[in-house]
Amino acid sequence: MPTKPSKSILHYIFVAFCWLYAAFSLYPLIWMLFYSFKNNQEIFVTNPFGFPWPLHYENYITAWTKYDVPLYFLNSLIVSIGTVVITIFCALLFSYATSRMIWKGRHFTRLFLGLGMFIPVQAIMIPVVKVVQGFHLTGTRWSLIFPYVAINLAFACMVYYGFFRGIPRELEEAACMDGATIYQTFFQIIEPLVRPATVTLVIYIFLNAWNEFILANVLVGSIPTLKTLPLGVLFFQGEFTTDWGGMGATMVIASFPAILVYSFFSEQVENAMTIGGAVKG
Repeated sequence: MPTKPSKSILHYIFVAFCWLYAAFSLYPLIWMLFYSFKNNQEIFVTNPFGFPWPLHYENYITAWTKYDVPLYFLNSLIVSIGTVVITIFCALLFSYATSRMIWKGRHFTRLFLGLGMFIPVQAIMIPVVKVVQGFHLTGTRWSLIFPYVAINLAFACMVYYGFFRGIPRELEEAACMDGATIYQTFFQIIEPLVRPATVTLVIYIFLNAWNEFILANVLVGSIPTLKTLPLGVLFFQGEFTTDWGGMGATMVIASFPAILVYSFFSEQVENAMTIGGAVKG
């Protein structure tokens, strides 16, 4: 009876490396959670790295009641969801038009839009501010949503374009022969095939909009009612002292939606890596 081959030492080295990498990756999150339950004395002097005891729940109460965290949380949520919905809708239609339809200038249009991935945010801040002011969007959440859509649109279109190119045209031809319109073909046949890519882009765009700081600070940094969570963290830094425990509680609250979204859709992200080969097969 053949014996089962023993695992090589390289396998155990690789497993140990993965566990070590996971520990290094998770430690900052665990440390942030710990210090959100500590006061300034414990964070810097008596217990900087250990488990917090006693637990200072008042940090979360202070963050939620004193520093307008609910308002910042709501602003971040509205801006992020609005950015995701508009970006996904526009990217789906544009990518389908450039990858499946034949019209003059489609390749140039796609390449021109793709250039947006190579332009840093710092290089376009002044033009973006001028455009926002020109469209009279200053003082509204649209002043963040539309620039975020423009920033994320190029990457979303690139991802969708690759997925659409991998779908056999015979599916659309069969649907056309059965009497389906172009809208029925798109929404009932093509769109479900790229749904894993849609979920992946939802996570990516949501995290980008949720964590964005530089552009938000320029556009709404002077308007307290429109500030997002990354901007709200700055309120914990005073002139002479900083409430580090309250800041940690705010960062935990800010991280929770992103972790929740990824936890729910992580399986779809994995499916997105293999869906192209499955469609072709």
